[in-house]
Amino acid sequence: MAKDYYGILGVSKNATEQEIKRAYRKLARELHPDVNPSEDAQQKFSEVTTAYEVLSDPQKRKIVDLGGDPLSNGASGGARDPFAGFGGLGDIMDAFFGAATGGARGRGPRSRVQPGSDALIRLKLTLEECATGVNKQITVDTAILCDRCRGAGTAEGGSVVTCDTCGGQGEVQSVQRSFLGQVVTARPCPTCRGYGEVITDPCQKCGGDGRVRARRDVTAKIPPGVGDGMRIRLSGQGEVGPGGGPAGDLYVEVDEAPHEDFERQGNDLYCRLRVPFTAAALGAVIPMETLVDGETEVEIPPGTQPNTEIVLSGLGMPRLRSSGRVDGRGDLHINVEVVVPTKLDDEQAELLRELARLRGEEAPTPASNGHKSGGLFSKLRSKSR
Repeated sequence: MAKDYYGILGVSKNATEQEIKRAYRKLARELHPDVNPSEDAQQKFSEVTTAYEVLSDPQKRKIVDLGGDPLSNGASGGARDPFAGFGGLGDIMDAFFGAATGGARGRGPRSRVQPGSDALIRLKLTLEECATGVNKQITVDTAILCDRCRGAGTAEGGSVVTCDTCGGQGEVQSVQRSFLGQVVTARPCPTCRGYGEVITDPCQKCGGDGRVRARRDVTAKIPPGVGDGMRIRLSGQGEVGPGGGPAGDLYVEVDEAPHEDFERQGNDLYCRLRVPFTAAALGAVIPMETLVDGETEVEIPPGTQPNTEIVLSGLGMPRLRSSGRVDGRGDLHINVEVVVPTKLDDEQAELLRELARLRGEEAPTPASNGHKSGGLFSKLRSKSR
């Protein structure tokens, strides 16, 4: 079923172009997101803008008047008619042979109200902020609705009149002769720039554009689990369009800063833990500061070797799904770095020598000149012979 575009704007089917424009401007001022930020108002603003774009286009309006919808796949609700936008055989002939016969048809004036452009901004975040999520206030240089004319582009008391140059068609035609006959070409009207109308007294603040450049603060809600290069879409926070058109979207791209202690690989975190060689040999429970969960205890089993990896499940980064929902967390991988002392006092050295004797691991000393029987090194030499 075709949409009631006339009903959306609150005008009759016999409304003139000026009546349709006035109805749209009145509704746009009331429903524009910068004036009414509610979701319901934004939805209605989008519908009103679409209705105006349809009814301000003569060909699309003609389809609406015939009971079709120019924005649907099938304008009449059934199989798509390739000539649905034409009134009859004469229109079809004009479309295909107009350039040669002198019957060129224009597309009509374009709407002064256009959707705004999207914008992109990079935001640097720490690894902690990526893990926990954060609300960041960012300043963007963008186009906003002109607060003086509210997007209309006219000064107070000013008006919009039909362009005298193109007669409201938005384009002018020129005729040239060729071997096919008269060739008619159309180009945008230089006076009204294709709008079909001229603002007699433009707004002094925006120059008739309906928007101005300004800096404004936007709060970006960053969900937990974002990573470097990911983009967060802030709907309707981009640039306001010409003529006070709907704003585009603002995309915030995450720039994740390196961390001093933790390295991220996907949803897992990697770090190193320095463990005394005595703790690695005897086993111990060592406290360790995690990224966001505070201090935790890491159990070092007896006989732990250098570069042993210990995995703590669920202490990694949140898993952020494409839907924006967090589904569990990755793991924390700990690489054990066994620290061997470089300086020993006499008592400590004697205790280690005693341990080596008990384990049969005596090392050669200068006094033995490397020929002392027994011990670890002599055993290794014997095996190599």
